[in-house]
Parts: sequence; C-alpha cells; structure tokens
Amino acid sequence: MSTKTPRSGVPGDMPRVLMPDYWAAACKHLSKKDRVMRRLIPQFGDACLQSRGDAFTTLARSIVGQQISVKAAQSVWDRFIKLPHKLTPANVLKLKVNDMRAAGLSARKVEYLVDLALHFDNGTVHVDSWKDMDDDAIAAELVAIRGIGRWTADMFLIFYLMRPNILPLDDLGLLNGISKNYFSGDPVSRSDAREVATAWAPYCSVATWYIWRSLDPLPVAY
Repeated sequence: MSTKTPRSGVPGDMPRVLMPDYWAAACKHLSKKDRVMRRLIPQFGDACLQSRGDAFTTLARSIVGQQISVKAAQSVWDRFIKLPHKLTPANVLKLKVNDMRAAGLSARKVEYLVDLALHFDNGTVHVDSWKDMDDDAIAAELVAIRGIGRWTADMFLIFYLMRPNILPLDDLGLLNGISKNYFSGDPVSRSDAREVATAWAPYCSVATWYIWRSLDPLPVAY
C-alpha cells in the first residue's frame, strides 16, 4: 500500500489513518483531462481518500453500507461499533443477533458480518498476501466470502488497499453522480460510465471519490 504519513493525534487504540501518496498527481491529471474534475476538485480543498489500515473493519463497513445512503450507513455503523468492546472478528462472533438487529442491521447483513468474522477468525483469508496481488485476483478471493460481491470488493480495493484505478460500476452513487455531472441528470448506463471514465484512467478511484463528494459533502469512508 502506497501511503502518505499517517495523521497525528489518533488515539492509540484506533487504527492509523493512511492517505495515498498519488493523490496530488491524480488531481493534476484529472484536472487536465476532464472538465468536470477541473471544477469539482478545488471545491474540497486538501481532503482526500483515507484508509484506516484495517481489513476487517473496511469490509465490515462495506457490508453495512450496501444499498443504503452514506448518511444511513454511518448512522448504523455508529450504533454497531458500540456493541463490542473492540471491533475484532472474535468479538463480533460473540454478539447477540438481536443486539445487531437493534443497531439497524438487516437479518441478511447480520449473517454476512458473522460469516466475514468467521473467515477472519479461522484464518481462511490471507490479508498479508493481498498487497502483492492484482486487483482482479483480490476481488476474486473476496467475492468467495458470503455477502461480498463485486461492489464490496471494489470498496475494499479503494478504501483499504487504496488502489488508484478502480471503477465501481455497481455503485449507484457513481452512476447517479455521472448522470448529474455529465448528462444533465439523464439516466446513464454502465457503458456510459465506462466511456466517461476513459479520461480518468489511471486514477478512476480518485475521480469516483470526487463524484461521490459532489453528491454528498460527507466524505465516504470504510
């Protein structure tokens, strides 16, 4: 993972916050190649993609965020993380289903989070190998876990590994943002999105992040 120096002032029991070292170069490239990015990027100052550097937390947040808004996902997440003393796979496996449901999780998301915790707790995922694998290979390993589809895998590639060139075509926010910013609100297809993103490569992750911000000032995080 290529990163900038973690921000200071993070409590010792919290994961470090990491930032990609390619961000400035990506913004320069996107501003040069794409008129919408040229307009959007200055609106958000020095803010950029951040990773908490914890694979389990990132995947769990992605599962919680499936098919709901950023604001709703944050609300559910805030309630969920108060349940265990510390968010670890072993501690999640000790939680009561009723307590997880009361935090706002659907029955299916509870099942997915438990299965994710089992995979981490019994060592069937090999986190240390992911940094040396290509994007598609990592996605293939992740989607073998119950409840993790390509969307969640893409969120992991963006927010944990901070891969620079991920285009999450299954993300409704991305498609809505492209519709709003490039097509005057008209519906767009995945093919339309791919065409727009040709100008973004090799920094599709960065452009996607700015598209999300154009819809919701609250930074997307997993």
